[in-house]
Amino acid sequence: MSTALVVKPDTSFIRSVIRSGGEDLKKCYQCATCSAVCDLAPEGAPFPRKQMIEAQWGMKDRLVGDPALWLCHNCGQCTKRCPRGARPGDVLGALRREVIRHFAFPGFMGALVSGPRAWPVLFLLPVLIFAGIALTAGPAPGSGPLEFANLFPIPVLEALFFAVSGFVVLAMGVSLARFTRALRAGGAAGSIRDGFLPALKLAATNERLTGCEGERQKFWGHMLTMWGFGGLALVGTVVGLGTMFGVMHTPLAASNPCKIFANLCAAVLLAGTLVLVAGRLKTSAARAAGTWFDWFFLLTLTGVVATGIASEALRIASAATMMYAVYFIHLVLILALFLYAPYSKFAHMLYRTVAIATVIGAEKRAASIVTAPAVTEGGA
Repeated sequence: MSTALVVKPDTSFIRSVIRSGGEDLKKCYQCATCSAVCDLAPEGAPFPRKQMIEAQWGMKDRLVGDPALWLCHNCGQCTKRCPRGARPGDVLGALRREVIRHFAFPGFMGALVSGPRAWPVLFLLPVLIFAGIALTAGPAPGSGPLEFANLFPIPVLEALFFAVSGFVVLAMGVSLARFTRALRAGGAAGSIRDGFLPALKLAATNERLTGCEGERQKFWGHMLTMWGFGGLALVGTVVGLGTMFGVMHTPLAASNPCKIFANLCAAVLLAGTLVLVAGRLKTSAARAAGTWFDWFFLLTLTGVVATGIASEALRIASAATMMYAVYFIHLVLILALFLYAPYSKFAHMLYRTVAIATVIGAEKRAASIVTAPAVTEGGA
């Protein structure tokens, strides 16, 4: 006997999805073309047809715990082939943004980062922090050799960024714990531990994106951005710890291996962000209002690497006034990038890794159940 499903549409969720970039959601008439053409959808659980109808009906509780949202890489094939122009790829992107908002800790931060109205407030806090440091923490800029630390002392910056890192780890940890509970409530029973390493490999190689037709530009943009950023994060941590314990002193010499590696990573990162910016301008110039969430992260990250390169070039050129001004902007952008990481597209990598790990864990569990009887019979 079939069980009736009582649907109580969450109309506020529907409006939120539409505002987040899913404005063509209601055009979908469930022809299933999107699921048929998707190269990434599993045969047993194809998407995004199911997610489209659940979004139309405002079934928020189901969607926020659906790992299939994170299996999609928005390659655009479903959007290109949709006969109604419902843009399923954009809808799934909007749903992922809503998931991050829904699980954000504290919750109001997720709402602030999701739209452009709060951007002045988001950047005002870092501006005030670094203005205060510049005015109170260090000696006058002209009182010694031309160094960034003259205006922004390294111990003060280290204390600030360690405090911010602690907050980010806490916020991201709470958000991912909430997300994991939602996955479990939605029926995703796979072990994250069993699927974590394969999921991490997929994240590091963007292997799934290579399965998307015509997405080489996006693939290389993601790869260059991810590895360039990872390299800078690594060398920044090494140099930060080195200066903290007194074994390194900045600015590093141009011949220092850390300096060479950092400059190489900066060039790779800048190339990657520019590729992604060019691709986004090409595909969404007429739909910018629905992509503010993406633009916040991408433009902030591009600004970080561009101002970092510029401030270093100005230091070498001994242009003190411009150097300190550009470095001030650089620090503001870095703090904004990290402080708001749990609420921006930065968080995508972690949410996606957890979701994919759950799916892989479930596949491993199913495979072990299928093969167990055969092993028993062979032993008998």
